[in-house]
Amino acid sequence: MSDAEPARRHNGRIPGGEGSASGPLPAGIPRPWWIYQGTGRPLHDVSLEDILPPPPPWRTFGGVSAGPVDADGVDGVLSDPNEPPTEPPAPPEDAQDTARRLGATPLGLRSEAEEADVVNAALILRRPLLVTGRPGTGKSTLAYRISRELGLGRVLRWPITTRSTLRSGLYGYDAVGRVHAAAAGQAAEEDGHEPGPEDIGDFLQLGPLGTAMLPHRLPRVLLIDEFDKSDIDLPNDLLDIFEAGEYSIPELVRIRRRRPAVSVLTDDPDRSTVIASGRVRCRAFPIVVITSNGEREFPPAFLRRCLQLRLPDPDADRLAAIVAAHLGRADDPRARELIDMFLERSRHEGGLAADQLLNAVYLVTARSETPGPEWEELLRAVWHRLDAAGST
Repeated sequence: MSDAEPARRHNGRIPGGEGSASGPLPAGIPRPWWIYQGTGRPLHDVSLEDILPPPPPWRTFGGVSAGPVDADGVDGVLSDPNEPPTEPPAPPEDAQDTARRLGATPLGLRSEAEEADVVNAALILRRPLLVTGRPGTGKSTLAYRISRELGLGRVLRWPITTRSTLRSGLYGYDAVGRVHAAAAGQAAEEDGHEPGPEDIGDFLQLGPLGTAMLPHRLPRVLLIDEFDKSDIDLPNDLLDIFEAGEYSIPELVRIRRRRPAVSVLTDDPDRSTVIASGRVRCRAFPIVVITSNGEREFPPAFLRRCLQLRLPDPDADRLAAIVAAHLGRADDPRARELIDMFLERSRHEGGLAADQLLNAVYLVTARSETPGPEWEELLRAVWHRLDAAGST
């Protein structure tokens, strides 16, 4: 049976029905209804479009947009209103970014059954996934595993800060730059020169959230990272986007009569799309992974629209897989010894991050000589506590 066979067999199967697992399964055995298998390895001989069930009626969206820009830069508006245009396939995954998250190769360990259950439920129900856990448990990595396994290309990442707003995730508008360009054009005209073309689309760029909501045929993976840092209003501001699957750009809505379609840049490098009448509606709701360290509570209305998953601290086997993926040195006796020391230190310090282990393993295995007595002091510096008490 091929790696993709469990995904194929889910069609027409009812979770909990005959032949499916309604309770815990032995480690490494997927449930028949899973699409995402939790391995991080790309599906073979099957396309997500072929195995993904249609969305629930209340999560179906129309996919409104003028479509992508063609090779000649002409607006990609289709004449058939019954077949809305879609965006081109997502760019390939960013190899450097993905390697930083997953390592040089996909992780060999399968996700826990509970984790894969919730990911698949979010995928089928077209709902955002709120992932909580301590730093270093692989919350952000999950988005890259999903994208790689399902063949969904480049992950759209929206890193959250205290200054992040809904608009900054949807699009950016350089109003000052446009004013300066208009003034330069007017000055050139007064000097007798032909002013260069000035287009509002040159000063608009969609953000990660705005790009994810474009009418893609297959869902894009959107990582909303470190949501704990957000302003208190941002969770509520996202509610309408998650529910309606659409948004408007007021700067384009105001000029829709004389400019019904405007080409703008997207969050994908060197890509543009055409926005019709200043309005965008998704076709395939994105796979939204929202990470949180559990440092704050979110409004009930926001939580109601998300599926929630808490990632446990990694055990020795998973830490060994992480070391193998990033450094290829999990079999080194010194690495195994460090993993055991790390787990003990993590329990003593109230939790450490996996990248702190990677730092220590690299320091030891990158050199041939055995560390001296100073090593214990160095470990204290590398394996410092992650809360406020550890920084004093």
